Amino acid sequence: MRTSIATVCLSGTLEEKLQAAATAGFDGVEIFEQDLIVSPNSPEATAALAAELGLSLDLYQPFRDFEGVEEEQFAANLARAEAKFQLMKRMGMTTILLCSNVATATIDDDEVVVDQLRRLGDLAERYGIDVAYEALAWGRFVSEYDRAWDLVKAVDHPRIGTCLDSFHMLSRGTDLSRIAEIPGEKIFFLQLADAPALSMDVLSWSRHHRVFPGEGSWDLTDFLARVAGTGYSGPVSLEVFNDSFRQADTQRTAVDGLRSLRWLEANVSAAREGNASSAHTGRDRVRLDLQPLPQVAQPRGIDYVELNTDNLGALTRQIHQLGFRFVGFHRTKPHVQLWRRGQARIVVTEPTGPENALIETSDKSTVAFAVSTPDADSTASKTYLRGIGFAVADADAAMERALLLSTTEVPREQAHDEKVLRGVFAPDGSEVFFGDGNGEDPQWTDEFGTVPDDRQSAIDHINLAQPAHHYDEAVLFYTSMLALTALPSQDVPSPSGLVRSQVMSSADGAVRMPLNVSPDHSPNALSRDAGSPAATYPEHVAIACDDIFTAATTAVARGLKFLAVPQNYYEDLAARFDLAPELLDRLREHNILYDRDDEGEFLHFYTSTIGSVFFEMVERRTGYRGFGAPNAPVRLAAQHRRNTES
Repeated sequence: MRTSIATVCLSGTLEEKLQAAATAGFDGVEIFEQDLIVSPNSPEATAALAAELGLSLDLYQPFRDFEGVEEEQFAANLARAEAKFQLMKRMGMTTILLCSNVATATIDDDEVVVDQLRRLGDLAERYGIDVAYEALAWGRFVSEYDRAWDLVKAVDHPRIGTCLDSFHMLSRGTDLSRIAEIPGEKIFFLQLADAPALSMDVLSWSRHHRVFPGEGSWDLTDFLARVAGTGYSGPVSLEVFNDSFRQADTQRTAVDGLRSLRWLEANVSAAREGNASSAHTGRDRVRLDLQPLPQVAQPRGIDYVELNTDNLGALTRQIHQLGFRFVGFHRTKPHVQLWRRGQARIVVTEPTGPENALIETSDKSTVAFAVSTPDADSTASKTYLRGIGFAVADADAAMERALLLSTTEVPREQAHDEKVLRGVFAPDGSEVFFGDGNGEDPQWTDEFGTVPDDRQSAIDHINLAQPAHHYDEAVLFYTSMLALTALPSQDVPSPSGLVRSQVMSSADGAVRMPLNVSPDHSPNALSRDAGSPAATYPEHVAIACDDIFTAATTAVARGLKFLAVPQNYYEDLAARFDLAPELLDRLREHNILYDRDDEGEFLHFYTSTIGSVFFEMVERRTGYRGFGAPNAPVRLAAQHRRNTES
């Protein structure tokens, strides 16, 4: 499948955009007119640069406000079109995008429009130019793709075809069944964009909130399968207007865009294998060369979480207070240790490996604590979530898929007799590793020693903070790499503004990862590219247990400082739920929060923050699948209070 991207998707100069598109691996680009106008380079120089980079110039766009006008205006429009055709000839370009008239159309008459498009086709023939007519969702008289196609069909000119744009079609909820009527050779261009589900005017939605395929709420697999079924064989291009994209790193956005197309391509390829595409068309005319990716199943669970810290004493003390047992130091990496609570595993890594003091815990296991132990809430600590290990059915296939989706492999030193673990960097700079999961202890744990632990405990979920500029990229990353599903997002109030939260989840709930972005992030606040310093906004690891009160009692006995919950919360809790007074007293005593829905109950408590990491202990009763969202403002306010007081 030939891939293309509109230069309007990217930040930077036209030259920087072309370089980024080529480096990412795109086959071609759409030249957005304004990018060319503001460039100091001549059209010929731009074309030469694209050729040097191996990029085809697939579309010149946009040409606006042409048809449905009085004859005097039409003559001026035709002269304007000829000037653009001459420019395109200088650049070796052969296709132009004609948007349906928005501003100057005064005649809503198909015969007039057909005649004017036909005369434009005659002019285009002289220059060897194809005109792709597109219905803008806010066009004055032509706003639906099927009407644009009816007009193109009536024009019956070899130089006049149509452009299909997923945004303009899906934003209006248009019936897509008529796509099957369009011969592939009359679709002169295809533009793709996804979008979040928003209630707003379609023009603002289009200009500011488009995202790459897989980062929004639309079924673009179905859309592309329908278009492929027509026999279309041209470029599959991205046209995304997004304020964040146009402020973000150019190269990174280009890679994200190509990843979205490769993921979508593989989805359509898989659908065709299941004979899904032919159901849309009644025939099989697919001419796109759709390349598959190695198939991966959703993860079976989380093998481990790795935390990097320069405050070993505070971190390991808190882990111990939560009931984890020290397994041991890595046999060849003395600065790495493993902790375990049932099937919940935490790998703790020190950047420098200072001297440690060994103490004996109440359960007779020997634990390493740093001699110098700053307070848990010390702002000097650089404790952060470094990586996550996922248990997958086929680690090799998962890794191969990840590399084909333009990720960067994490460099890892290992001895010849150690388990080979491979992983890639996530958009926030953390590490994602793939391990063969079969329900037993993973093989790599033998490198730390053996501590049997059959307690009913595991990692329940991991809450990750994401930089605002790369939030959508993170959604696509976990969707495309691990086949996780993005659940509907919600906004949670905090003292510093609304926090957007979206859960990435496997169907069975074995993997749950809320992704959060806060309005007080600066664009680079969370950058951890290739292991750089920690995130500045808290992230947390939630540990499941079968008895929250026993866990809390153990934690208190070991000196854990809970995140304090105000009395007002428990008074409100009593008003919302008919709880027994004894239960309410126990919740209050242990700073435990409570939620309930039709499926079950959820009890949880939080620790203080070390660096940018804190912990949550949870107990799910019966079928509760949420995360205690009504309690999130309480936790955020308590953390804000603690941070401002420290």
